Amino acid sequence: MARPALLLVACASVWVFAALLAVTGCGGVPTGIVNASPAEGSGAALAPPPATPPPSKVPVVIHGEKQMVDKVVRSDEEWRASLSPEQFQVLREKGTERAFTGAFWKTKDEGTYVCAACGLPLFSSETKFDSGTGWPSFSAPIAGENVATESDRTYMMLRTEVLCARCGGHLGHVFDDGPGPTGLRYCLNSAALALEKP
Repeated sequence: MARPALLLVACASVWVFAALLAVTGCGGVPTGIVNASPAEGSGAALAPPPATPPPSKVPVVIHGEKQMVDKVVRSDEEWRASLSPEQFQVLREKGTERAFTGAFWKTKDEGTYVCAACGLPLFSSETKFDSGTGWPSFSAPIAGENVATESDRTYMMLRTEVLCARCGGHLGHVFDDGPGPTGLRYCLNSAALALEKP
């Protein structure tokens, strides 16, 4: 009859060990304490490392020269104060103006089209063409660094969104049905642009 008593002691030991694990956690550290170092001794949980801040400068090309410029970051209230309601809706809320209504869809004036929000030079009138879409269209930006692109999956289709590299303002979309030599059509909102004439 020694065997049942031995079995009972073994089972009790397993239950005690399981209870100990449940209280302390698998690592032997009481639950609620995470990575407490011996120097701290307080048992307080350590804070996660700080997130990497976004870059404060971006590389762009201005007047043919590559430069590092400050990224423009503002609150919605600050953007609302500096933009018209239509500009805010397009640039900050990714809206689209109605075709054939914008100020620049049929403009043939020479100059540089800049971001209406931050003034970064984006497109030259030399690359502007009439796409027949009712929006200002360009075959290429002044410099690839001055625009950013992101995938846009709104309205159940996949498009490539075009953004200002300096302030992140929504400009429009780029398509691969444009004229040579790029074969691209940057289809933009007039409200996102301002024209600086020579």
